[in-house]
Amino acid sequence: MTTPTSTTTSTTTATDLSQHSASELLALYRSGQASPLEATQAVLARIARLNPQLKAFVLVDEAAALAAARASTARWSAQRRDGSTVGSAVGSLEGVPTSIKDLILTRGWPTLRGSRTVDPDQPWDVDAPATARLREAGAVLLGKTATPEFGCKGETNSPLSGLTRNPWNLAKTPGGSSGGAAAAIAAGLGPLAIGTDGAGSVRIPAAFCGNVGLKPSFGRVPAWPLSPFGTVAHLGPHTLSVRDAALMLNVLKRPDARDWTSLPFDDSDCCAGLDDGVRGLRIAYSPRLGYAKSVHPEIAAAVAAGVQRLAELGAQVEAVDPGIEDPLEITVGLWFAGAWTVWSGLTPAQQALTDPDFAAEAELGARLSALDVQRLHLRRGALGSHLRQFMQQWDLLVTPTVAVPAFDVRPPGSAPMQAESMLGWTPFSYPFNLSQQPAITVPCGLTSDGLPIGLQIVGPMFGDALVLRAAQAFESVCPVRRPVL
Repeated sequence: MTTPTSTTTSTTTATDLSQHSASELLALYRSGQASPLEATQAVLARIARLNPQLKAFVLVDEAAALAAARASTARWSAQRRDGSTVGSAVGSLEGVPTSIKDLILTRGWPTLRGSRTVDPDQPWDVDAPATARLREAGAVLLGKTATPEFGCKGETNSPLSGLTRNPWNLAKTPGGSSGGAAAAIAAGLGPLAIGTDGAGSVRIPAAFCGNVGLKPSFGRVPAWPLSPFGTVAHLGPHTLSVRDAALMLNVLKRPDARDWTSLPFDDSDCCAGLDDGVRGLRIAYSPRLGYAKSVHPEIAAAVAAGVQRLAELGAQVEAVDPGIEDPLEITVGLWFAGAWTVWSGLTPAQQALTDPDFAAEAELGARLSALDVQRLHLRRGALGSHLRQFMQQWDLLVTPTVAVPAFDVRPPGSAPMQAESMLGWTPFSYPFNLSQQPAITVPCGLTSDGLPIGLQIVGPMFGDALVLRAAQAFESVCPVRRPVL
């Protein structure tokens, strides 16, 4: 495989089924022009060809995927034969190839969390809520995607699975911690993936890889077990299109009593009103959030042009900052405390096997007192209150997703573990984990080096549908492009 040099746009006329979005595949299944088995075979063939260098997947279960695809094909055939959807067993994601991040429990497969400290030889007989809902919806589960150890950073490398690479340029990182999911989506290794986002871990890699990545409102997607990093951790879709993200969120947001922090069930359809546009919406545009030290000039220009497109679609756009200070210290403090919690549960032999970046995070967490952590929580509460009040004046807030394009891939331990080196290059992502607001990244162009640029749309708490609607409007004038591999 060579480094890609050109791009294409996903289209329903593509002959390779691995190049279709979930929405396109479902339409093809419905009409009988393609089957889940054919689509799964195409995706598995592409994984076999591309994954050895990308290392997007850490586990691929070809036999299970093909068995599920055959069953889905039979259900689609029965529905077409009966001529009615009434009482049909076809699920809302029936037959769509889908991957699961290796932090999320999946029945029958080990969940190693990117770590050599987890014993693979134990019972793996429980699905996490997200996995269970995807199975119930008929998704064809392909395997597990790569994560840094315990999802500890914004790039995807680990002592367990090595270096995951960006399909747009193999010398670059796909970001993290859901870098395997993002690389898989961009490379056509299945149109749907589920990731986690604790400080930007869905949105960072989605932006670096040119995908759609949604962090829903906290609690909208039930989680279990809950993250040791606390209530900054969300689960959300990586997809080829905004419509796919809406379809996937419809499934993922179904209730699960195991998550006591989850929101009350919302049975609304995320696809309803998706095409209503942004005319009349009040959008605050904050190119630096008031504190970002620097933004790559091509990213700044592309996002500014994207905001102008939203204005041309009828949105009322005003340049305004939300009036917050950089909450980096709050984010890394709470994150390091979580790392120390995980580290403290490991034996000395296990600790010796860990990623040096994770070990350094845990060491910094050990220095925090209970009073330090409580003060961080109080500062977080003040930030969240301020942002909720700010969003009373605005329907949406738009920023760059990440301040830099994808940087060079590098092994664990390559940079000192400091707040700036860990997250200083992504100042737009972590504030909205602290505030728990929904946020989505959509592609808005390429740098002169051919690397994707992301535009972030942030909504008020519980405004997930509005975020999706605005993202859909933007995508209609700035279609997603794909690397040619």
